[in-house]
Amino acid sequence: MLNKLPAAFFAGLRIEFFNETKAAVAVKQKWFNKNPFGSVYFAVLTMAAEMSTGVLCMANIYKRNPAVSMLVIKTEAVFYKKATGKILFTCLNGTAITALIDDAIATGEGRTIACQSTGRNEAGEIVAEIYCTWSFKVKTIKQ
Repeated sequence: MLNKLPAAFFAGLRIEFFNETKAAVAVKQKWFNKNPFGSVYFAVLTMAAEMSTGVLCMANIYKRNPAVSMLVIKTEAVFYKKATGKILFTCLNGTAITALIDDAIATGEGRTIACQSTGRNEAGEIVAEIYCTWSFKVKTIKQ
């Protein structure tokens, strides 16, 4: 992660779980990622949520033929509680992402999907819900 996503590495993000349908990314409150109010900085929470959705997207475009590009085009967030301790962001949209990318390849048209990532504290309470909208397009070979 240090090589590809240095900001995520230094913020303390860690992939806790990953399969074809679900991904979970954790971040622990530390001196480096805190805000002046004694909780995890909102941008770090958003980064963790984006990673939980993004690993599912990346896994689905890996070695696809034709190749598919992906890009975050929008984020929306709702913060419910102070984020302290360890926060785990979970995305359950893997099946929908796979179907959408299959459709983009079949039709040759770009597609978008809003993926939800829910952040919970160690007590299981929802701290934040963050939506990352991803765009997928089949790459064309320029001649």
